[in-house]
Amino acid sequence: MHGIGTTAYRDGHSNWNDRYAKVVPVNTPDAVSAAAAIDEPSARSLPRWVRPLVVTALLVLFGVELVLGWPSLRAAFAELRAPRPGWFALALVAELAAMSCYGRMQRRLLRSAGVTAPIHKHIALAYAAHSLSVTLPGGPAFSTHFNYQQMRRFGATPAVASWCIALSGLLSAAALAVVTTVSAFASSGTPQWRGLVTLALAIALLTVGIRRITRHPEKAEPATRAALAKVNRLRHRPDDEGLDRVRGFVGQLRAARLEPGHAVAAGVYAVLNWVLDAGCLWLCFRAVSDTGIGGAQLLLAFCAGMAAGTLTIVPGGLGLIDSALILGLVAGGVATSAAIAAVVLYRIISFGFIIGAGWIAWLIMRRHGPV
Repeated sequence: MHGIGTTAYRDGHSNWNDRYAKVVPVNTPDAVSAAAAIDEPSARSLPRWVRPLVVTALLVLFGVELVLGWPSLRAAFAELRAPRPGWFALALVAELAAMSCYGRMQRRLLRSAGVTAPIHKHIALAYAAHSLSVTLPGGPAFSTHFNYQQMRRFGATPAVASWCIALSGLLSAAALAVVTTVSAFASSGTPQWRGLVTLALAIALLTVGIRRITRHPEKAEPATRAALAKVNRLRHRPDDEGLDRVRGFVGQLRAARLEPGHAVAAGVYAVLNWVLDAGCLWLCFRAVSDTGIGGAQLLLAFCAGMAAGTLTIVPGGLGLIDSALILGLVAGGVATSAAIAAVVLYRIISFGFIIGAGWIAWLIMRRHGPV
């Protein structure tokens, strides 16, 4: 969902997270600033006639789709006109719980590094970062930078804050992969134990690798030195320039130890983040339709929609995520009108309501510091 993150996210989120997505490869302040600075010049370098042409083409495309799909849309809005209040309320609660799980996941990672902050601050940060990620051009870079700033205010060192942001994105992406794999196995009718064992081994190796790097970060110095030397040659600087800063960063990273208890809890919260988000979609479907749909089919449709969201630069994945969700539900045997109504209601909650709450949290945090 949540690409913070993603949706990463949610992001991964995010926003793979995030929540709803979303992972920036190098999460230092310099890297974030550079990423944010790259977007603007690249946009200015386009010829002036390109933007109007793209906008016109999109409007024509949407117009054709609207004409062709109007009968289904009319039936969908008729169903959406009176959603069942009880199911709608439960869907809203599920989405709020999903966002809470993402904040709790990041809190666990920071606690593993010895940094503690009240849970409400982490949840507010999850909302604000998710909104930045999914609504701004180059949103993941802004979201990462904001995450970094707030975690530094929580008391994290630069290395610990960067480690937490990167690892939360990885966990969110891995959790979505787990949900997708399990739903695919469930839909086939018979568990494929070889695939499940392979997935479990991959997750175990990833966890062991992360713990080893954080316990012995100095072992990464040869590779870091070689990469730094190549970058400095391109900049026509001495090979070892900046090495002291890297060593200081590595020294701070020693505090970022992923303890088993915190690792398991963070992984569970990452999975719950996606499962509750998918649960919101299922509850929205129940709010507008009496027909049933299998849990595995709905999860597959949901995962397809979230994966599609990583391929678009449109804020919130508008259009692409919705289309993927609708097609996935229809493929699972849902009537087109019911699928459209359920997805519209789901997006009102997951995009409209959550994004609005996130921007309010961002304004409060910008004006008064962490809430």
